[in-house]
Amino acid sequence: MADAGAIVGAARRALVVGIGGGGDVVGALAAAEAARALGTDAVVGGLTWERRPVDPLPGPRRLDEVAGAEVLHEAVALAGPDTTGPGGFRFCEADMARFLGEPTLLVDPNPGPRTVAAGLDAAAARLDCDLVVLLDVGGDVLAHGHEAGLASPLADAVLLAAAGALETPSIGIVFGAGCDGELRPAEVVERLLEVQEAGGGLGDLPLPDAGLERVEGALEHVTTEASAMAVRCARGMTGTVPIRDGRRSVELTPDGGRLVVFDPLVAMRSAARLAAAVADARDLAHADELLTAMGIRTELAYERDMAARGAPPPAQP
Repeated sequence: MADAGAIVGAARRALVVGIGGGGDVVGALAAAEAARALGTDAVVGGLTWERRPVDPLPGPRRLDEVAGAEVLHEAVALAGPDTTGPGGFRFCEADMARFLGEPTLLVDPNPGPRTVAAGLDAAAARLDCDLVVLLDVGGDVLAHGHEAGLASPLADAVLLAAAGALETPSIGIVFGAGCDGELRPAEVVERLLEVQEAGGGLGDLPLPDAGLERVEGALEHVTTEASAMAVRCARGMTGTVPIRDGRRSVELTPDGGRLVVFDPLVAMRSAARLAAAVADARDLAHADELLTAMGIRTELAYERDMAARGAPPPAQP
């Protein structure tokens, strides 16, 4: 398979989706800017799953719970600057749409991998995109499942699993290795090496300074900690930084500033064991059951537990 630059540079327009929910759409913008530097246009998007400080309801929002979006398919919709969820909260994708001055894509993972794949294909056709990019900020998309810091494996697994049913060509990207405070940077690098040794490593996408500046501009409008840490890494910062009100810490390393590209299907045959495990899931709830049966606690289980206890959401960063 060709390297990352050749694949992205040969595309007409890329659909870049941040697959971890919340502020991963900012990481998607980093990949979009890298694509534009290669002469490829790009559209960015993310999931209907916000963190609890934004949306206290457990799980991702269904599209019928979303106001002010243009539904393209049961799993995808176009968001504008005023797209909101129950109670009036704004999605990160809406904030990004306001910053960019153009629509972004919202993906609802509730219907499961195959329906999400059909939705991404429909969105790609509507938006004239010939490449789908599935980007995870942090790198836990490649988790084995036993890692001590793993906290949000479900969304990543379902979205990466969708690659197996996509008709549109696709690539995966890890941005900000370890920057979400889950897997350590060294663990992410190990997983990336595992994918590379299986023949699925495609190299890095360079992020030019002008593109990095645009991502920094987006950070003034879109709330995210993990993507902000990745930008710090790209600027050469090092050290340990607390996030999530001190509940986690991030080790800033040079690897955190890289856009590392991989073949999603090879990843699922090697490091991305959780995506492989949910590839045939009927929907998100079934995927959650499959991971739970493996002894893996998901972000959906956490959110349901917090809601059942009546625990207030933590404050916004």
